[in-house]
Amino acid sequence: MMLFFNIRVLCYLLPWSLLLMACQHKSSRENPDRVLPGEPPNIIFILADDMGIGDLGCYGQQRIKTPHIDRLAAEGMRFTNFYAGSTVCAPSRASLMTGQHTGIVHIRGNGEYPLRQTDTIIPQLLQRHGYTTGMFGKWGLGLQGSTGDPRHKGWNSFTGHLHHVEAHDQQPDSLWRIKEGKLLKFAIPEGRYGNEIFTEDALDFITKQPKDKPFFLYLSFTLPHAELLAPEKYMRPYLDASGQSIFAPETAWAPGQHYGPQPYPKAAYAAMVSSVDSYTGRIMQCLKAKGIDKNTLVIFASDNGTHIEGGRSPEDVAFFKSSGPYKGVKRAVYEGGIHEPFIARWPGKIKPAQRSDHIAAFWDVLPTLTEIAGIPGKPAGINGISFVPELLGQTEQSQHEYLYWEFYEQGGKQAVRKQKWKAVRLNVRKNRNAPLELYDLDTDPREQYNIAGEHPEIIREMEEIMREAHTPNPLFSF
Repeated sequence: MMLFFNIRVLCYLLPWSLLLMACQHKSSRENPDRVLPGEPPNIIFILADDMGIGDLGCYGQQRIKTPHIDRLAAEGMRFTNFYAGSTVCAPSRASLMTGQHTGIVHIRGNGEYPLRQTDTIIPQLLQRHGYTTGMFGKWGLGLQGSTGDPRHKGWNSFTGHLHHVEAHDQQPDSLWRIKEGKLLKFAIPEGRYGNEIFTEDALDFITKQPKDKPFFLYLSFTLPHAELLAPEKYMRPYLDASGQSIFAPETAWAPGQHYGPQPYPKAAYAAMVSSVDSYTGRIMQCLKAKGIDKNTLVIFASDNGTHIEGGRSPEDVAFFKSSGPYKGVKRAVYEGGIHEPFIARWPGKIKPAQRSDHIAAFWDVLPTLTEIAGIPGKPAGINGISFVPELLGQTEQSQHEYLYWEFYEQGGKQAVRKQKWKAVRLNVRKNRNAPLELYDLDTDPREQYNIAGEHPEIIREMEEIMREAHTPNPLFSF
């Protein structure tokens, strides 16, 4: 009775904005009925595969040229505290599409685990609200005939890879395509690069869309994921007059291994990053040529940290500073494995040359895009918080109480970020109560100094978050 009385008093005393913050869950305080005025924009989400935050010029890269993506940042907003859904591709993309972190999302590791029938994802929500949807590139969330088949998940158009291992080859012998309602596999000419086809189909998709109906385009590259192979036009700037790598000495990747041979891994990686930049530039040029540039939100991101596969070594990562100032690469829950580039451009809505330190993650993308599309309410069962206020320079941006990750390879790992604090637990499958590492990211962004012993109260709080955020999953059990 006393609790009820106190709540009534609170409701009379607090202004509406504070009341809303008090009555909703503190990690999800945005107005669920907020809808942006005006016509819904086109939305393009460009996703790189295994690109480190330090691989782009706008994030400090000195050796690899990325002028088109750098221009996106100059004309829009560059996030400095944006995180992937996971540290490998499938769970990261599942998190992106579902709006759920890996303590809840069904797909929490690599392998051919399809999205479930009950998983409602971004293209389905946008399609129901009048958007035409197209996806080109790496899917990895459901094979033909499964519950995660692209036809069942809201895609009007699709060209790409279904199986994530298919996407390991930069010159595949076949791709999948939705044609007349059927998902068909088709052969492609020898020597063609898959990402060239994805870009061409994306450009064709944009060109064919009527100007009076919005579209959602998801361009999901397989670059710069190994194998380390790129068209000659992208290799050329990184080779000298004699055809040797300008980044010598190079350690060649020999033939006969899972990924194809590459005499110049550093030059090839740089070329692959530059090819993503070039493809992005072609998309932007198409938007301007069609006259829809100002009514299109373009987002660029990467699915997880940089890799050390296919001939790429830790020394190569250090050479390019691909992980930026952070420790770790793909498969790590340290910052280098999950702290990603994230850029948003929307002329007339997002002011140019903006830097955002807002802490956000892939599971925030779904509620952000649905709000931008004018869909009222917040979808049920998601962890994400819309960051539309941050994009538009408004003051009422809600914050996460914490961000959470779990990963099942290499003994099992958990991580939590709460404000400046980052907690990491390793070897979870061996010991669910393994000791936590603790880092102060404000003073130690490289996570070099474990200060767990100095902050027992923070450790107890992080342990409770890890218990709270984790839900059992028989496919990925600790």
